[in-house]
Amino acid sequence: MAELMYWEAIRRAHDEELAADPNVIVMGEDVGLVGGTYKATSGLYQKYGAERVIDTPISENSFTGIGIGAAMAGLRPIVEIMSINFALLALDVLINAAAKIRYMSGGRVQVPFVMRTPGGTAHQLAAQHSARLARLFMSTSGLRVVTPRSPLDAYGMLRSAVRCNDPVIFIEHERMYNLKEDVPDKEFFRPLEGAEIVRKGTDITLIGYNFSFHLCMQAAEKLAKDGISAEVIDLRSLKPLDRETIRRSVEKTHRVLVAEEDEASVGVGSEVMATVIEECFFALDAQPVRVYAADVPVPYAANLEKVAIPDVDDVYRGALKVMGRI
Repeated sequence: MAELMYWEAIRRAHDEELAADPNVIVMGEDVGLVGGTYKATSGLYQKYGAERVIDTPISENSFTGIGIGAAMAGLRPIVEIMSINFALLALDVLINAAAKIRYMSGGRVQVPFVMRTPGGTAHQLAAQHSARLARLFMSTSGLRVVTPRSPLDAYGMLRSAVRCNDPVIFIEHERMYNLKEDVPDKEFFRPLEGAEIVRKGTDITLIGYNFSFHLCMQAAEKLAKDGISAEVIDLRSLKPLDRETIRRSVEKTHRVLVAEEDEASVGVGSEVMATVIEECFFALDAQPVRVYAADVPVPYAANLEKVAIPDVDDVYRGALKVMGRI
């Protein structure tokens, strides 16, 4: 076992996949000489060379399209987009090409392509560098969307994503890169499907993904001091969404809260809540609650940014509301 930070686990996954398969390439802005904005590709340019670790111009639609074309031709590209905000510039090739080519070709053309990108609010990166766009890709048929919560998941899920024959949107969170966790020295793979019940409980189900999962875990600790047993689910995969795990948990606890850092409208939380209402409405003993960000562009000012996004206390108070304590 070795204790790795989140970014180190991602770097190790890159390294081992590049070593295992000569068809794996890495592309993106500053992924080569600089080693990536968050160090996730550091040292790989020197080890594998400029033909396999490729620094690109600042043109997301162009280099993402090149990566998709390379995947169609038999390579396995990992394309890093520096911030999920900039993925908006590549939506045409991601949605009209990567997501649809396999279906439109009757399965004759596969697109084994991974787009890695950090999202979410870090610390004062302002509105144009703090987007939470998981819902956008989640709504697109033909894409897989995963968002690992920890170094263990980041390593295992990235290795699985590279070997998947579907296009995978791999969403990280900028405040998670320095998270530490023991990761086995031997290689392993984590599934790209299925939510995970990380903490078992009996009184309420808390559901989150990437950073909001950690808020749920911290809130569960606070609730335990109040005598409330919270079950915590990490969604992990947003597309496909594991509705069965959600249903089973809610049928056990009879209460549910969904937490996310995104705005509420037409979001991941909305889809989870729709699942709860459609599939286990009669198991509910209380009105479900969502915790989400304010419907404003993320402010630059630190005090306003703090108010705009949910924190542990928001999740805690939301759970108390579900429990009828406030």
